[in-house]
Amino acid sequence: MNLPQTVTIFSPAKINLYLAVTGRRSDGYHDLVSVVAPLDFGDELTADATGRKANGEGRYTVECDVPEVPAGGDNLVVKAAAAFAEATGWRESVAFRLTKRIPLGAGLGGGSSNAVAALLALDRLSGAGLGREALATLAAHLGSDCPLFLPGGPVVMRGRGDRVEPLPAAAARRLRGRRVLLYKPASVAVGTAWAYSRLAAGGATGAYLPPAEAERRLAAWIDGNAGAEELLFNNLEPVVYRKFVALPVLGERLRDRFGLAPRMSGSGSSSFALLPADAPVEAITAAIREAWGAVAFVQVATIG
Repeated sequence: MNLPQTVTIFSPAKINLYLAVTGRRSDGYHDLVSVVAPLDFGDELTADATGRKANGEGRYTVECDVPEVPAGGDNLVVKAAAAFAEATGWRESVAFRLTKRIPLGAGLGGGSSNAVAALLALDRLSGAGLGREALATLAAHLGSDCPLFLPGGPVVMRGRGDRVEPLPAAAARRLRGRRVLLYKPASVAVGTAWAYSRLAAGGATGAYLPPAEAERRLAAWIDGNAGAEELLFNNLEPVVYRKFVALPVLGERLRDRFGLAPRMSGSGSSSFALLPADAPVEAITAAIREAWGAVAFVQVATIG
């Protein structure tokens, strides 16, 4: 078998259209019910094994065009490579090059997506041919939301995020192809662990949504024919908005001026708004930059 020496994988961003955190588990994680969709916007990861297959020591390097991204053992790409080597015995050295477009600390799943891209790249380089189930097991050990990037379309996540199943086809069709506007202040990054710890500490009244109610709301949307707008929910918003007031303030401004219904993705700090076909994107972008400055992150993307 002629195996490739270099592989490039698209590493998509994600948005949480529906995020119901239902309670804290005995292991310290939280249980949730979430509808998550990948976007056609994201990073690009190249894995290069050319001329590096002699030692079999599993040395992994990561170069990234964003200096803030760690290059050592804390990088999820390196952790993914080590996990792949442990699972398969394939320990050849690989140089990774990451072109970063997804902002850091944004709730868009960049690090988790990069880890899954590394697993997919190594699976092709090695010829291991791991199936979806084996890859999902490896991904789940790297991070709670890593497995969601494997199915390639809108999914429902449950448990701590490790139980993933594709959204039913009819419901997925109501999401696929919808344009969204992503936006984030350049100076704000929200730590996922911080947001969930504040939720657990009672950072907002009625913080958790009871599991039965979370499932009822989701089932009602899946079984009906309402558009994506009727699905939107995130009970981490009150916790984050209490500290980062600029997020809800701008959201209200966009709602009043353009009729949008912005929501936060994951634990933030990115927000997103579903765009009508005739949305004045340039005017909306100008309003965001007027509020948060020219360096604010703004991106139009499509749900995959």
